[in-house]
Amino acid sequence: MRSFSNILLVVPRFSGQSFWNFEAACEVFGARFPAPPLGLITVAALLPASWQCRLVNRNTEELQESDLDWADLVMTGGMLPQQPDTLRVVELAHERHKPVAVGGPDVTSSPEAYLAADFRVLGEAEGVIYAFIEAWDSGERSGLFEAEKFKVDITRTPIPRFDLLKRKQYDFYGVQFARGCPFTCEFCDIIELYGRVPRVKTAKQMLAELDYLYGIGYRGHLDFVDDNFIGNKKAVKAFLPHLIAWQKERGYPFQFSTEASINLADDDALLALMREANFFTIFVGIESPDTDTLVSMQKKQNTRRSMVDSVHKIYRAGIFVNAGFIVGFDSEKGSVADAMIDCIEATAIPFCMVGLLYALPTTQLTRRLAREGRLFPPDYAIGLAAKDDVGDQCTSGINFETARPRRDILSDYRAILARIYRPASYYGRVRTVARLLDRPVLDRSASKDAPPPGFLGIPLRDIKLLWRLVWRIALRQPTALWPFCKVFCECARKNPRAIAYVGMLAAFYLHLKPFSLFVVHAVDRQIAEIDAGRWQSPLATAAEHGEPSTLPKKQAA
Repeated sequence: MRSFSNILLVVPRFSGQSFWNFEAACEVFGARFPAPPLGLITVAALLPASWQCRLVNRNTEELQESDLDWADLVMTGGMLPQQPDTLRVVELAHERHKPVAVGGPDVTSSPEAYLAADFRVLGEAEGVIYAFIEAWDSGERSGLFEAEKFKVDITRTPIPRFDLLKRKQYDFYGVQFARGCPFTCEFCDIIELYGRVPRVKTAKQMLAELDYLYGIGYRGHLDFVDDNFIGNKKAVKAFLPHLIAWQKERGYPFQFSTEASINLADDDALLALMREANFFTIFVGIESPDTDTLVSMQKKQNTRRSMVDSVHKIYRAGIFVNAGFIVGFDSEKGSVADAMIDCIEATAIPFCMVGLLYALPTTQLTRRLAREGRLFPPDYAIGLAAKDDVGDQCTSGINFETARPRRDILSDYRAILARIYRPASYYGRVRTVARLLDRPVLDRSASKDAPPPGFLGIPLRDIKLLWRLVWRIALRQPTALWPFCKVFCECARKNPRAIAYVGMLAAFYLHLKPFSLFVVHAVDRQIAEIDAGRWQSPLATAAEHGEPSTLPKKQAA
């Protein structure tokens, strides 16, 4: 017989300053954090119905002693930037004599970092959770459980426990269609965690999730969290007509975002389907404008194309592009700053995550750097983030001996961030998006949720959002107020269907500008340390103390 257990699911805080917290942007939309923990609420759905679940997100609320006292078991875990707080959650639970199970991508990649946990659950939850439940019910209070890689049938994954969420805490919700990616990018850990053969849910299964969200009254932005939504093009093309029909029948209650590879621009039929389904933005990993670098990192899907033409084609399909760029690859022959800035400006991508190359625990890159004796110790902190702060690739990158001078890489990184997030530069790119973005005209006649018209036919809700946005820009970024107003007014006259997305990009800038300044100041500090001779490679430091050097002889010399 199964036990009756109280399960406390705790979402760890993202460490310190992170590109992804978007606190200032969330304030505009009345939220505390961008999106809820889809992984943990999916785990909750896999647990026995007799187990009572409670969710506490430490990014949006405090974990109380009363929560811990209520629990029989604490379940937590997340990504690398959440590692310090995950370990803190373990400590807090142990102080109240509660056992802790840690799962998720970081413990899967670095199980040795979580020896303090009572249970370590590695791999995809669906492939191991039932063995864990059986062990818990039989009285075991510690153990290591590991799923077989890439074998989970996600068509059997239940609807996540959305009922555990506090709606007002989040800007948008997420769902998942597929896991895995067919590409082999050297620096990426997705293929290590989920494999190269994307596994997809059925159309019936996905629509059941949308029905549930629709039934509980959720409307608006819904993110497909897939690492490459179009990784299995045949499957996604089979699913999208069902999604389109579902949207039309309900008057388009959702608008979608996702992550996809740039080869989306090569497929007119797929772009048309995503447009009709009401996708409004995608995140694309561009990484570098240099073909040799793309080839060396095994991202050949980004070569043999005009990046400008590809991005602008996606804009004309009514979908705006966010992008990731990385500095620090071995193949960089010299300064890459000007070329990357030119690429960002020419493509007119306002929202850019520019980071430093980071060797994640289980990637081809990490294995190669380890073979070459260039990988820094796991506990090395770059110095851009606080010593107890893992950060993300914006503040914790280049954890290895670089091929070109470290100072030059940092200088390039600084130059890129300083240039692309000037108000004139950012809003210049927003202006191009506002001109090119051809949003579809959607038939919302079937919708039962249309807001009542406010002033001049504009819903009162949207007027309030615009007022909050303008007020925050005026207070926090006065030099950006005029560039925003010019773009907003021009878009209102010439392309009003894109105006909501101008406002969205302005809200992003409330976070992007101060975060870029934070990173620039941190980079300046490390450049000053290098110039003053106070920074030294951990590998060289080890050699000075008589420890065996892991550097190849030609580097150690």
